[in-house]
Amino acid sequence: MKVIKRDGTTVDFDRTKIIIALEKANDAVDECDKISKEQIENIADFVADTHKKRMLVEDIQDTVEEKLMELGCYNLMKAYIIYRYNRALVRRANTTDDSILSLIKNSNKDVMEENSNKDAVMAATQRDLIAGEVSKDLTRRVLLPEYISKAHDEGAIHFHDADYFLQPIFNCCLINIGDMLDNGTVMNGKLIESPKSFQVACNVMTQIIASVASSQYGGQSVDISHLGKYLRKSKEKFSKRIHEKLGDELTEEQIQKVVKERLADELRSGVQTIQYQINTLMTTNGQSPFVTLFLYLREGDEYIEENAMIIEEILRQRYQGIKNEKGVYVTPAFPKLVYVLDENNCLKGGKYDYITKLAVKCSSKRLYPDYISAKKMRENYEGNVFSPMGCRSFLSPWKDEEGNYKFEGRFNQGVVSINLPQIAILAKGDEDRFWSLFEERLQLCFDALMCRHNALKGIISDTSPVHWQYGAIARLQKGEKIDKFLENGYSTISLGYIGLYECTKLMCGVSHTDPTATPFALKVMKTMREHCEKWKKETGLGFGLYGTPAESLCYRFARIDKERFGTIKDVTDKGYYTNSYHVDVREDIDAFSKFKFESQFQTISSGGAISYVEIPNMRHNLTALEDVVKFIYDNIQYAEFNTKSDYCHVCGYDGEIIINDNLEWECPNCHNKDQRKMNVTRRTCGYLGENFWNVGKTKEIKSRVLHL
Repeated sequence: MKVIKRDGTTVDFDRTKIIIALEKANDAVDECDKISKEQIENIADFVADTHKKRMLVEDIQDTVEEKLMELGCYNLMKAYIIYRYNRALVRRANTTDDSILSLIKNSNKDVMEENSNKDAVMAATQRDLIAGEVSKDLTRRVLLPEYISKAHDEGAIHFHDADYFLQPIFNCCLINIGDMLDNGTVMNGKLIESPKSFQVACNVMTQIIASVASSQYGGQSVDISHLGKYLRKSKEKFSKRIHEKLGDELTEEQIQKVVKERLADELRSGVQTIQYQINTLMTTNGQSPFVTLFLYLREGDEYIEENAMIIEEILRQRYQGIKNEKGVYVTPAFPKLVYVLDENNCLKGGKYDYITKLAVKCSSKRLYPDYISAKKMRENYEGNVFSPMGCRSFLSPWKDEEGNYKFEGRFNQGVVSINLPQIAILAKGDEDRFWSLFEERLQLCFDALMCRHNALKGIISDTSPVHWQYGAIARLQKGEKIDKFLENGYSTISLGYIGLYECTKLMCGVSHTDPTATPFALKVMKTMREHCEKWKKETGLGFGLYGTPAESLCYRFARIDKERFGTIKDVTDKGYYTNSYHVDVREDIDAFSKFKFESQFQTISSGGAISYVEIPNMRHNLTALEDVVKFIYDNIQYAEFNTKSDYCHVCGYDGEIIINDNLEWECPNCHNKDQRKMNVTRRTCGYLGENFWNVGKTKEIKSRVLHL
């Protein structure tokens, strides 16, 4: 039997701990209230013989108390309760020791696997993780109201990023990179003037990205279209110099040919600077900057031709990959790419269709870019097209004093997510009970989100000069408070959600894809959206409904509910909950139908949403993939592909990943066994837990989540 400790770690059951606790309680009572050693042994045996695979430590202690009550040993039970209470006081005084020491020993799996972008073995990363454990401890014990901490621990809600809540920093943002490049910025007390060439602009941009990432905890996005003017500056500089030096010796045609060649070199070097700088820089939180590049060819943009060249080069270099320590080209985790489909490039005869074809080719091998339909986004955001923050979170439309829409230079204050399946489990099929509980849980989320907001009030610009004083968000004076950027919808606060599929299955008996159950699922979504709108009116703050990106939360909620409520078919038995509104990965549904179905939920989830489909190896059938991209443009706002092709990111092996004698995925080339570094993890839901062997067939391994 496994025992789940209070910090979430799992250990082997040890009956001697029960015996020691009872003996200490025995020592604290009179002789007439003591029990015999045999009775103590019997209680320990009773717990050991419960035949459960896993038990919470609290449940074990409750069972001991029940056995003492059966024996009529009330004074002894009181002594045992006091012993438990005293132990709880010790834990409450400092709950971080075990979690920090387990980090150093590389045994704290919950923390180590929570962020796949961080290498928890590295000393630099461990510094951030250790600080995070201290922050989580203080957040639970001191900073949050006890009822919110309790709701988080019980899996009713999830208070995201508690490991950074202690600090006066926010979640994610859209960097106002245009202002910083055009008007200069300051980093580490040094003035960075506006660049005079494309390559310098690329270098400055990556330095800004690293600085911004070190002073916030979420992702950031950069609109690449701001680089177009600097590519033109380089072209004009090359043309001027060559005319001055060789104007009398070369014809105009020859000069332009040389300019074109030099510009191509500048473009290639600049984009390479972006790619290598982002992947080699390390922020203060122990990872590469979590950054997204927004690739959009806006009609009417003065520099659209230059931006087309830049986007084409970014996609070309991403398709090639980046060399690992063995010199093999692999797919870098960052920067993430978001490519916008519009009339000029949606594969319907547009001028820039050739770039979209390259994007599709890149997706077939490197997973990125993701795709945004400008057509659908305009329908949902008052005619605007703009980047998600970091990866998936979207701002609400906001106008400045002149009535102009503004998106860059805005940010998200934080996220709290609601566990939808748990509400349905507690409702036991009673809809009235469900909606009543739902209302209570949404109020919990509101209270927790206001903790996020209130924690940022009164913060001064000096806490992060790059954000507040030097242009990433604003240009405030030293000592000036940031409060005006927290209010009136300028920044957002996000309500996340997990498990719409499981919630609907529990309440309706079928998936939310079933026409009889879809109205219920839509009502759940609309209720959350209506609450966000109500909160916005009541407080003036920018609440948004956000399809939660935290894949690890799908497992956390499911684990907690399985421990509390046992195994429930198609709900807790899978080991995970389905993310946000997504169709369960086990459903037999084609890509077009999945996108079409999920698009109706994206419209409601305006604070953030993405849909994805699993595809086989499409590198030799790009036409089929192009058909899906065309469909995205007309039917869904934001989508991505998860490829089913086997690919090892350690050595670049591009063939079939084998199953070794120990029933593990293994690269036959370099013998890598880390599933996170092989595309097999993305074939389905990214499950990284224990696998089991399918006895009925040979050469097949299955995940506890679903068939691989």
